[in-house]
Amino acid sequence: MRTSRMPAILLGVLATVALVNARPIADTVDVKFDEWLTPSKPPYPHDPAVAPDGSVWYTGQKANVVGRFDPATEQFKEFALPTPGSGPHGLTPDKDGNIWYTGNAAALIGKINAKTGKITEFKMTDPRAKDPHTPIFDSHGTLWFTVQAGNFVGTLDPKTGKIVLVSPPTANARPYGIQLNSKQVPFFDEFNAPNIGSIDPKTMKITEYPLPDKAARPRRIAVAKDDTVWYGDFTRGYLGHLDPKTGKVEEFKSPGGPDSRPYAIAITSDRAIWYCETGDDAHNVLVRFDPATRKMQTWPLPSGGGTVRNMDVAKGDVLWLAESGVGKIARVRTKPATSTQ
Repeated sequence: MRTSRMPAILLGVLATVALVNARPIADTVDVKFDEWLTPSKPPYPHDPAVAPDGSVWYTGQKANVVGRFDPATEQFKEFALPTPGSGPHGLTPDKDGNIWYTGNAAALIGKINAKTGKITEFKMTDPRAKDPHTPIFDSHGTLWFTVQAGNFVGTLDPKTGKIVLVSPPTANARPYGIQLNSKQVPFFDEFNAPNIGSIDPKTMKITEYPLPDKAARPRRIAVAKDDTVWYGDFTRGYLGHLDPKTGKVEEFKSPGGPDSRPYAIAITSDRAIWYCETGDDAHNVLVRFDPATRKMQTWPLPSGGGTVRNMDVAKGDVLWLAESGVGKIARVRTKPATSTQ
């Protein structure tokens, strides 16, 4: 497959990216946390995902299960996975509410039929693709996923089971988080390189967008309504903003400083950027960034978090977090605080 890199002249560029119609509901917000201990033994939820029916699913990585939580009844149901030691990592629902997960330690992707509980597995087709990482569906029904150590971005056709794998130009880049823009183009971050990548859905050609600092290590990304990409620089302690059209990047120091380790990240409908600082495993911090005012708010997680690796957004801008180290999933509800204007 053909690959390309952005022109070298874009290296080192730091500039302000125009924020289109960035008018958050409020300068500041108040938040309310609710937490539930997952029943897994041992409890270790890795990633959360909100299904079309409002249920919240999670991967129980150490217990080799995938779980479902009903916020209305506060009831859990967990599904034991057929392959021992699958190491379930990321997960995502399809349009019918079935849950697809990556077997990070077993070189597979699994599907859980939400109605019957039947589990179907799809094995990777390349022996180097040992650790499928993060999955996401596009609007056409194709499942896209990253393979971190194997250094791939892949697709899976749910109708045929066909898997296609391509590698980015950078060796050992470790593709990590993956999201789609409004045109259904997948963007992903390279956790072992100072790059954000995109992949053409038709040609499978990968383009890399170099970040200004060679020490940058983006770990998760979120794509805004204007198709710009926000990311957490895990190594340097920054929130970053990339405009793929120009290659321009702007960075904002995370409140917790260079050792704050920004990780899970999401964007709500008011265009606010939410992410978790995980530098202190015992005391993770939720951060809200308003791109219009450039103000940040922070809240310590009630149970500490134990490293929040990923989050998802439900209807009404409700955030769901997986608190791995403390074995809990958390709900974060927000409301506007008194305006500072």
